Amino acid sequence: MSEQPAPAPAPGSPLPTAVAAALKRDSAGLVAAVVQQFDTNEVLMLGWMDDEALHRTMTSGRVTFYSRSRQEYWRKGDTSGHVQWVKSVAMDCDGDALLVRVDQVGAACHTGTRTCFDGRGLEVQTGTAA
Repeated sequence: MSEQPAPAPAPGSPLPTAVAAALKRDSAGLVAAVVQQFDTNEVLMLGWMDDEALHRTMTSGRVTFYSRSRQEYWRKGDTSGHVQWVKSVAMDCDGDALLVRVDQVGAACHTGTRTCFDGRGLEVQTGTAA
């Protein structure tokens, strides 16, 4: 089986060539960004980024997302004061998800909860390792 070449970066992408080439975007040009508290490993939220949002996140020290509903960029904390300070960004092995480790100030969720998952657990059948 021959290895497929990496897809070409998005035209005019502000990202480093290797990063842009490795990203696997959805049909809207977006990639999922899981946001995690850097010191507790608490999963805070999920947002979406295109090349520009990822570039802004990588170069500004603050997390920027692309709003699918409003179709505009938004920087976490600009209106709420609940800022996400970037500590690191990693791409998963497939290039279709990002892990953004942050120092979260205040609530991460627009509902005012610490995480977007607080109080939203689903009933599941649990399993155990063999």
